[in-house]
Amino acid sequence: MKRAGLLFLFVLWLPVALAARPAMAATAGFDQGLAGAVWSAALAYIAPRSLQALTLPQMTLWGLNGLAALDPDLTTNMQDGQIRLYGPNALLLAVPAPGADADATAWGQAAARIAATAYGASPALQQAGTQGIIGNFFDELFNHFDPYSRYESPDRAAQDELMILGLAGTGLTLTADAGHVVIGAVAADSPAANAGLLPGQMVLAMNGRATSPAQIEALNAAMNGVNGSTVSFSIIDPEATDGSSPPTPESVTLTRALIPPPTVFTEAPLSPNIAVLRITGFNKGTGDQFSQALGTLMQQTPPPSALVLDLRGNRGGVLSQAVLVADSLMASGLIAQTQGRDPDADQQFKAEGADLTNGAPIVVLVDGQTASAAEILSSALADNDRAVVVGSGTLGKGLVQTLTALPDGGELFVTWSRVLAARGWPLQGLGVMPQVCTSLGALAAQTQMNALDSGHNLMGSSVTRERGLRAPVSIDAELALRDQCPAAIGTPLDLRVAHHLLTSPTAYRAALVR
Repeated sequence: MKRAGLLFLFVLWLPVALAARPAMAATAGFDQGLAGAVWSAALAYIAPRSLQALTLPQMTLWGLNGLAALDPDLTTNMQDGQIRLYGPNALLLAVPAPGADADATAWGQAAARIAATAYGASPALQQAGTQGIIGNFFDELFNHFDPYSRYESPDRAAQDELMILGLAGTGLTLTADAGHVVIGAVAADSPAANAGLLPGQMVLAMNGRATSPAQIEALNAAMNGVNGSTVSFSIIDPEATDGSSPPTPESVTLTRALIPPPTVFTEAPLSPNIAVLRITGFNKGTGDQFSQALGTLMQQTPPPSALVLDLRGNRGGVLSQAVLVADSLMASGLIAQTQGRDPDADQQFKAEGADLTNGAPIVVLVDGQTASAAEILSSALADNDRAVVVGSGTLGKGLVQTLTALPDGGELFVTWSRVLAARGWPLQGLGVMPQVCTSLGALAAQTQMNALDSGHNLMGSSVTRERGLRAPVSIDAELALRDQCPAAIGTPLDLRVAHHLLTSPTAYRAALVR
């Protein structure tokens, strides 16, 4: 009876309230159905997965505050069992709040009804359009979450997918050598790699047309095309002959496929026996790219006896790819674990492969821009005594997002778990404490090197303290620890320290901080 009375009252005073500020008639430009569908789907996805338990009414009101962000004259609140939209000194609309047992669809549709009325009354909202209003709903909603939960518009989602999946191509990079067009590089897990093509093979023709070194730029550009389209080559392998007769050209047809952009690069070695690999990010091809690059290095004669893994500036990416890289450097051990409210968010990642370096010493370089999946990789190697981390404190992003597509073509990223390093300490906020700190300057670094040469690590107590922390960690504790090695941008000093460690077994062992 009480709810019926509220509905009756709503019918009586709503026309009077609306008359106080006449709404513009142009509500047709706002797609209420699309907004309702998007917000309903989002609320249904977030509710069981967010790290903190949140109610549908609470999230809906947070999101509706996005209307005020576009037009400060608008206010939305919950009062007397109704969601009320106010303009300047006037009630524009009141709708019954869905009941306590209502689902996300009811709340999403109610929010869309409020937004449609606000659109009709606000030139600012009309200028923003449907997509702008949808986006602002999420901006305000996620202001109450962590820094990483977010909504991405359809255009941005498409761009991100392209960056993760890559362009449609062959995986071949051509170059000129001794007056011939030859294969310079073959991308890991690409159509060219799957067809067995190798660097050094000569390319006589492409799509039936003879090639020349003067065409290299155009030939490489022509490798990209529509996903699923084909490109043909006439290939000669100079090594596939005994020298008594010229090699026979082979016809090869490749079907273009999405190829992740390269993220693994072989850098100039620190010395003939110290290799350097740099990982700039983690996309769906990083694990294969790393295994291929490392395998090529280890096939050298002699193979490198030590490795520098440069993760400076690496902002992270696909967690599973960081796990694959760690797995290729660890014979066994826990890599990381994740914990959240949703049981599906709880996972453990363990090394199950083989150490491709056969136990060679490793130094990992990090800086203040090393984040997320890169922090997971560096912490795994350090916690398992598999590498020494050198540089500055890292960013401290230890939260994992789950992703879903929304009805408008946008994507929703929702933080649903925390990452714990192999020894149980949380990455979020703390970051990775280097076992050798370079951000305190060259003099401090040299002092650390001198101590390590005598078997003592000056950073040992800070590293041990971090590994002993457990979530939740107070802001004061985070800041006190991070002050021991402040975040900074990497410098050449990092490489000089890495060289010292990898040429001094005593210093390397002391730096491991067991």
